[in-house]
Amino acid sequence: MSACDRCLRRGLALELLSGHLETERGRIDDLLACPDEALVDAVAGRRADELRRGLAAFDADAQRARVAAAGLEVVCRCSRDYPPELLGLRAPPAALYVSGPPRRLASLAAEPAVAIVGARRASSYGIETARSLASELAGAGLTIVSGMALGIDGAAHAGALQAASRPAQAAAGAPPGARGEIGATLAVLPGGADHPYPASHRRLYTRIRDAGLVVSELPPGVRPRRWMFPARNRIIAALSAITVVIQARSSSGALVTAGHAAQLGRHVGAVPGQVSSPLSGGPHRLMRDGAEVITDAQDVLDLLYGPGERSVADARRTWLEPTDAALLDALDEGHEGQAAFVRAGLEPVQGLEAVAALELAGLVRRSPGGRLTVTAPRSR
Repeated sequence: MSACDRCLRRGLALELLSGHLETERGRIDDLLACPDEALVDAVAGRRADELRRGLAAFDADAQRARVAAAGLEVVCRCSRDYPPELLGLRAPPAALYVSGPPRRLASLAAEPAVAIVGARRASSYGIETARSLASELAGAGLTIVSGMALGIDGAAHAGALQAASRPAQAAAGAPPGARGEIGATLAVLPGGADHPYPASHRRLYTRIRDAGLVVSELPPGVRPRRWMFPARNRIIAALSAITVVIQARSSSGALVTAGHAAQLGRHVGAVPGQVSSPLSGGPHRLMRDGAEVITDAQDVLDLLYGPGERSVADARRTWLEPTDAALLDALDEGHEGQAAFVRAGLEPVQGLEAVAALELAGLVRRSPGGRLTVTAPRSR
């Protein structure tokens, strides 16, 4: 898999101009829509002639060798493997530099992808919400897209990877073409896809690359600059059918991602938070402006597929042991205690073991009176 000369040249143009674009963050969307020569004229100033010579000397084969040496592959927008979702952007990336099997990019079209973004300095509530939401959605066959940042982004990727690590039989119950073909999660980096950013997420980067994909519109070796963050946010939004914001201050970059999603006509969702917390300012503002209220994974599935068309519980049952699934079905039918054990064909000891497994998986919860309740009932 490769890219045409013209699209590869665009990557070099952005690399050569990266320092000049740093002072133009306020109009980065306008600048990214400019052709190479117009971009040089707009930002290069006295270095314009020098940079034009650099672009004129561009060696496409040398650039391809550079990409290969970094362990990456590249897909340009002239290729049939390029994600069509990106073409709705005002300035689609000329090329995506990919760490991981590029075939997974094409598989994105099999099921909707979900962007989960939010604060870097998130609370424990935000981290756990992002992790559990991503895990359940990935378990239902959807790809989780985020930016691998600290906080909410990293938690979302980790939750999706948790779903990917479940037993192999999970794939049997996922929608056709979903599990096993779609990466559990996709990270869009601000700099080159060959280096983890932040560096503290090196282990997470490796796990994402192995189970999903890491992508960037910048060539390998390019270090992140501030303008690259809002630029990559547009890619996150465009790849996703819905962008869900979990904890974000009113000035957060997560709101930039949500803004791009809205402009593209995609769903925007927000998770409510504590009204007195500054981290709730962004999601609450989005909800006030019409964003969908997201309280669990079922809310997302209902938005994407229609109410009741796909159930989180249905998806989660696919990776349960048969005894655990039998008990979950019995509880879902309204049976309680020993009656549920009998309905599921379980001896008391087996029943208690199944209850423990279901509680650990978050599929049932125990009320103060000891009654077990299924957390996401099966679709009727």
